[in-house]
Amino acid sequence: MLEFSLRHTLQGASGTVALDVQAELATHSFAALFGPSGAGKTSVLRMLAGLLRPAQGRIVLNDVTWFDSEGRIDLPPQKRPIGFLFQDYALFPNLTVRENIGYAAADSSWVDELLELTALTALADRRPAQLSGGQKQRVALARAVARKPQLLLLDEPLSALDMELRSELQQELAALHRRLGLTTLMVSHDLGEVFKLAQHVLRIDAGRLVASGTPADVFLKNRLSGQLNLHAQVLAVRREEVLHIVTLLLGADILEVIASEEEAEMLKPGDEVELSARAMNPYLFKRQR
Repeated sequence: MLEFSLRHTLQGASGTVALDVQAELATHSFAALFGPSGAGKTSVLRMLAGLLRPAQGRIVLNDVTWFDSEGRIDLPPQKRPIGFLFQDYALFPNLTVRENIGYAAADSSWVDELLELTALTALADRRPAQLSGGQKQRVALARAVARKPQLLLLDEPLSALDMELRSELQQELAALHRRLGLTTLMVSHDLGEVFKLAQHVLRIDAGRLVASGTPADVFLKNRLSGQLNLHAQVLAVRREEVLHIVTLLLGADILEVIASEEEAEMLKPGDEVELSARAMNPYLFKRQR
């Protein structure tokens, strides 16, 4: 069981945030921290890792106390059995793939196994500058688990990747989580990613835990209304004879909808809009990859 209670005052771009989060996560579970930018999600990861000291609180993993403000316990990062995967990979540019992974693991046979698990064996002697974004992410993930951590912390690890590669690496991440028996906590803004990977969600807003439970409990409860509400971005607005056509970017897809004259006058390229429609009986087709 991972148990934590964290209180701290954070200074961000939007001002002061009073972080106050308490949670319990089962060992070997995959959990997600979800919420708007500036809510305190990355700060929670940094506190668990020992990179940021909470003003007050407690962190306990499997009955071992890592931090206790009242008991004056504060294990340094190197004494906490964690792996941390940052958004920017943080690879050593002068080291090869094998050396980057081996920096956190003394056992060469374990490094070889990680290279195989992450499909990096053929790239073992390359340096980061010779790798694609997806390959760099695999190296960073392999290095994060090289210490055989009890807790894996992921700070939006796949946000910079395109949709197809992101989906592929999500599957690899899930497989590695199960294969190594990790307890994983991931920050993500991607609802699809949360539903695909996480068994538990901690939803944070303005430093407070506002919901906790399965993805379905947190995001779907009391939402069966038959109403589709989708967020999209306006790419173009044009008039064709008597119709106004608005071109929208919805995820990675482009679609066109008919708008009234009043709606068309309000919209311009770059605007964020909500596309709403009744859909009690939609047709669903599985995409072939």
